[in-house]
Amino acid sequence: MAAKYLHSFAGDVPLILKINGKTNIPSDAEAFSSLTASVEDAVRLGADAVGYTLYVGSPAQDADIAQLAEVREDCDRFGMPLVVWSYPRGEAIEKKGGRDSFYAIDYAARMAQEMGADVTKINFPKMDPQRDKDAPEPYSELELRGSEALRQIVRSAGKTFVLVSGGSKISDEDLLQKVRESMEAGVTGLIFGRNMWQRKMEDALKLTERIKDAMRAF
Repeated sequence: MAAKYLHSFAGDVPLILKINGKTNIPSDAEAFSSLTASVEDAVRLGADAVGYTLYVGSPAQDADIAQLAEVREDCDRFGMPLVVWSYPRGEAIEKKGGRDSFYAIDYAARMAQEMGADVTKINFPKMDPQRDKDAPEPYSELELRGSEALRQIVRSAGKTFVLVSGGSKISDEDLLQKVRESMEAGVTGLIFGRNMWQRKMEDALKLTERIKDAMRAF
């Protein structure tokens, strides 16, 4: 896709080449995204960074970790920054509070750091007392609100920059609240896809300005 369409935006829009992926046909029970491109492809296309999705906790994580280790080695060799979408998935994760729990996302952020990511994209943690009690200690005993939990996740990521996902489309005010809590927690930035693309262009542009204003406050 980048090779076919990049020429229209080259020099104006930076390129992060996502080099692994999967379809949505199988379930996420054993989630794994195989390589669909290489770090060399990213270099050839003049990309600014490489993107990789890691499914933390999936039964297929052994193969995933080994694949990511090779990608990281290539990134180091070519001097290419590595952005890791660090997403908890699988039955073991669901039994310990779920993919959006503080425990799971904190673990995923730390995994990205230890695997050598320069930047990691994570989801905003959802605090659910009923499900959080299934997480291992001390997570099962912690009672943190959104920004407090996210602040700990940023600490767990260490020197890896943290980007927070917008997730599925929500109201303007809920999205702005997510922005404020994310910035309070010390995240580096935000990635809002569906929350922009699923709005009318005019509405999305207005919301973008409000988001930028909220970010400037920090």
